[in-house]
Amino acid sequence: MTSLLDDLVRRTAERLGARQRGVVVVGAVRGGQSALHGADPGTLFEIGSVTKTFTALALAQLTVRGAVGLDQPLRDLLPRDITAPERGGEVIKLAHLACHTSGLPRLPKGLLPRGLFRSDPYAGCTGELLMDGLRRTRLRSVPGTRFRYSNFGVGLLGLALARHTGTDYDTLIQAEICRPLGMTDTHVVLDPGRTARLAAGHSRTGRPRPPWHLAALAGAGGLHSTVPDLLTLARAQISPAPEELAEAIALTHTTAHRINARATIHPGWIAANLPRSQHRILFHSGGTGGYRSLLAIAPEHRAAVVILNANVRPVDRPGFNLLAQIIDSGPGPDLVPAATGA
Repeated sequence: MTSLLDDLVRRTAERLGARQRGVVVVGAVRGGQSALHGADPGTLFEIGSVTKTFTALALAQLTVRGAVGLDQPLRDLLPRDITAPERGGEVIKLAHLACHTSGLPRLPKGLLPRGLFRSDPYAGCTGELLMDGLRRTRLRSVPGTRFRYSNFGVGLLGLALARHTGTDYDTLIQAEICRPLGMTDTHVVLDPGRTARLAAGHSRTGRPRPPWHLAALAGAGGLHSTVPDLLTLARAQISPAPEELAEAIALTHTTAHRINARATIHPGWIAANLPRSQHRILFHSGGTGGYRSLLAIAPEHRAAVVILNANVRPVDRPGFNLLAQIIDSGPGPDLVPAATGA
């Protein structure tokens, strides 16, 4: 006998898969229950900007350990010959990069418009290009005052943290997040065995799309992952986390900057109410040339949804609808109050 959670996840996967070319995997957790439907659970996808959740959590983990600080100026982590832009007497701090309040543009100077229409537009984004773009940038707003979504900023954060710890971004994420949580399939660079499990990406009309390589911008969107791995990350966000990550996860949930009357930005997360609902959630979506992704969690309800799609058709609405249905269906088995009386 299948559970209601299993039925809801299966129906969502079937609806998404029926209208497109390209595989999809849908997963969800509620309390102690979990469900997963669609393609083979071991299928890998480009997760795009869901990567930013990992970059921000790595920053929080290094902050808890005392290796860096949220309020530390970015310039402390840059090569000596690179000067970070300032505005209004304010410097860019690491928290500003994680919360998109640095004032940096969406992409670095020198990357566009040259690379916009290439099939792999970020492949040439080297660390040198990022540093040169930073040197030539005029901030759009005073750091810490205004939300401006910036792949440049979070990519720069990932690069700076990796260099500060004497490693590369992929290795940093393995050490700070994946190994502590037991996530074995989340990587920037895939070995041959995992490459064979990477779903082929597709355009909205079903045309094959080549993989993307984000080079030095990997911290903004360069990870590959599976639904089981992302559900592991989700469980750590909504249940008691492993001791070595609990304080860092709490830091990403409590650090916030208001975007508008309806939403706030946290390191790695956007907080808002589900559509037509009072349920508050944290989420991040992602997209690359042939993929779309969503990771959404409702910590108060211990519920989460992950959708990975090898097609650029958006998955936010079906994902939010699924999460709302899961929450409204009642508590998971381990959330039901214990019976009282003799």
